[in-house]
Amino acid sequence: MEQQRIAYSILELALVPKGSTIKETLNNSLALAKEAEALDYQRYWFAEHHNANYLGSNAPSILIGYVADNTDKIRVGSGGIMLPNHSPLVIAEQFGTLAHLYPGRIDLGLGRAPGTDQQTARAIRSDFMQAAHSFPQEVNKIQQYFSEENKVAQVRASIAEGTDVPLYILGSSTDSAHLAADKGLPYAFASHFATTHLMNALRIYREEFKPSPSLNKPYTIAGVNVFVADTDREAEMLFTTLIKMFVGVLTGVSDALQPPAEMTDDLKDVTKHPAINQMLKYSFYGSKETVKKQISEFLDVTKVDELICVTPTFDIKDRIKSIRMFAEIMGEINKEKNSVVNA
Repeated sequence: MEQQRIAYSILELALVPKGSTIKETLNNSLALAKEAEALDYQRYWFAEHHNANYLGSNAPSILIGYVADNTDKIRVGSGGIMLPNHSPLVIAEQFGTLAHLYPGRIDLGLGRAPGTDQQTARAIRSDFMQAAHSFPQEVNKIQQYFSEENKVAQVRASIAEGTDVPLYILGSSTDSAHLAADKGLPYAFASHFATTHLMNALRIYREEFKPSPSLNKPYTIAGVNVFVADTDREAEMLFTTLIKMFVGVLTGVSDALQPPAEMTDDLKDVTKHPAINQMLKYSFYGSKETVKKQISEFLDVTKVDELICVTPTFDIKDRIKSIRMFAEIMGEINKEKNSVVNA
């Protein structure tokens, strides 16, 4: 029977730790990508964020080139380009250029949200709200610019025409599930922070999926927060960095990534707050044994084809160790899965 492999990937936010610089952070992003490539991670995506002084991933297309130029085989892309912030023509030209430089390795994930606050979104593009409401039409423009048929059009992104750049629709609610299904494109859900609609969005996408030249059956990716360490206690300490980050997001305090700490009673109480608790729902932390059990249960419930992991540790060494151990976990899960299939 056909081998079934759950792919595993990394979503990079380029979060700047307290006391560190953006240059150090971006260099660490490359170091992590090189490690991920050696560990057989499927892809390495950069998110797009603006007006946050602790985030280095403001210009994904530039960072994609930086990583792709210093790696050999791992797919590199956007998770995602927030399309209402941009001209579809310019994005097609940027990613068409990347496709020529790094053929067969570039992904273009497209999202509808601004990746920032509303005031900044308007500063980026004065007609942002109109572009957000026109997201399906904006995706159509991207597809047109990449198509061979656009060679006879008056407006062209010549460098993009006919290049191999797979499109992915990103979502954090159910709206984009309908769109991805209708277009027959792979669908990535931001369940590493937007957990509420994951199961409903996956159901909608699978039920409504229409085969396309790009894809003949549904393909789903789910975002998860993952912290793997030698012991449950050590991983729990690493996890406190994420708790503090989400508290900052909800309170509007833009601050650098905080160092890990003991899981105090106060922090435990914070995780019980309804909003924080919901955001942390698909966060898996612990030893290899603990996380393997959590991930296996998540895969059994969601039936997703791929996991894309966020691991915002304070220290890059802890992050590299975590992705190494997570690769081992996924190797074991895939081996066991195929043993059952072939039994």
